[in-house]
Amino acid sequence: MTSAVPELHSKFLERIHEAVVGDARFNALLAGGSFIHNGLDEHSDLDLVLIAEDASYTEVMSTRMAFAKALGGLVCAFSGEHVGEPRVLICLYGPPLLHVDLKFVIATDLDHRIERPIVLFARDSVSVLTRLDRAHIAWPNVTPDWFEARAWIWLHYAATKLARGELYEALGMLSFFREQVLGPLLHRRAGLPQREVRHVEMQGLDWMGLLTSTVATHDSASIKAALLGAINAYMNLRADCPPSVPADAMPEALLAVID
Repeated sequence: MTSAVPELHSKFLERIHEAVVGDARFNALLAGGSFIHNGLDEHSDLDLVLIAEDASYTEVMSTRMAFAKALGGLVCAFSGEHVGEPRVLICLYGPPLLHVDLKFVIATDLDHRIERPIVLFARDSVSVLTRLDRAHIAWPNVTPDWFEARAWIWLHYAATKLARGELYEALGMLSFFREQVLGPLLHRRAGLPQREVRHVEMQGLDWMGLLTSTVATHDSASIKAALLGAINAYMNLRADCPPSVPADAMPEALLAVID
């Protein structure tokens, strides 16, 4: 592995590389996430893709926990149904602790990707690289109308929970709103793929303090101010590329609820 990879990550990559090479059920090992974007540091997760033989895939999926344990040092793991990705095994190894996502796929799953992974190992590198060259690779950006259809409903939800005194629920919705709406819109403003709030600080995307204005403490007045900040932030970012049909009566109707 290159010297740019932290030692903890490098040692794990050596272990899984050896395991994949020695297991005839697997054809290749790929890496995505921070590995692609030259952002791998000591705090990074490892996002790995293991390509299995078609005929072995059912067996691989049924024994993947055993495979993960055999790598050594597995603290705990669970599959990714909660994010709509049951093929992923989300693992914690250590100590020292390291988060690793193991995604088990077959070759045809490479035909549609949100980003191009790095090939760490392949029994037939030409075949894998050719498939990646031909793949449809596109980040799943959403439209202005997608944001508009959801933003006011989510903000209204936060407002009603604030009014009822469910402050933790209101705080949770504000966090959710930052992740699902404001973070992606900040990335859109910068001409970047629509991500959540990852790397916002490192990339200097919130130079206007829009996200900062939506952060609250467990206090009604603080949450009200943050909710107003979220409305202002959305309106500011929405203006970059307005929806085709803005929601009726917004934001005035929501402001009336909050007041």
